[in-house]
Amino acid sequence: MVSMTVELRNVEDTQAAMGWAGGHTIIVDRPEGKAGGMGLGFNGGQLLALAIGGCFCNDLRYVAEEMGVTLDNIAVTVTLNLEGKPLLATSSTMTVSCTTLDGSDPAEIITRAAAISTVSNSLRQGVPVSIETAATATGLSEE
Repeated sequence: MVSMTVELRNVEDTQAAMGWAGGHTIIVDRPEGKAGGMGLGFNGGQLLALAIGGCFCNDLRYVAEEMGVTLDNIAVTVTLNLEGKPLLATSSTMTVSCTTLDGSDPAEIITRAAAISTVSNSLRQGVPVSIETAATATGLSEE
């Protein structure tokens, strides 16, 4: 089993959050004027769509390397549909275009990438999410 952990903390003097994993950071916020948002970063839906597409871009590269093919251009567009109250992601559509350096047909690369894509396949199967409250100090008194 492989585990990954990311951290998020509030950004001082804003209501946004900064997230990080290793040496990489990202700002998460709501649109300006929505629940204190200042539009400083991506919202959750955008991050979900980016996770779907970003993972697939990486998978295209993994498969191409495994097949001994060099990809030239990759273009991926992800449309995430949200409905209801609370708002839930109900579907997503990913449109993929890529070219190979040698001009060969990339269809097999796209098909194989779809078969191994961690984020897309996890969402399709429904990944359980548990929420736990961090332990808090109670009963402390100042002396």
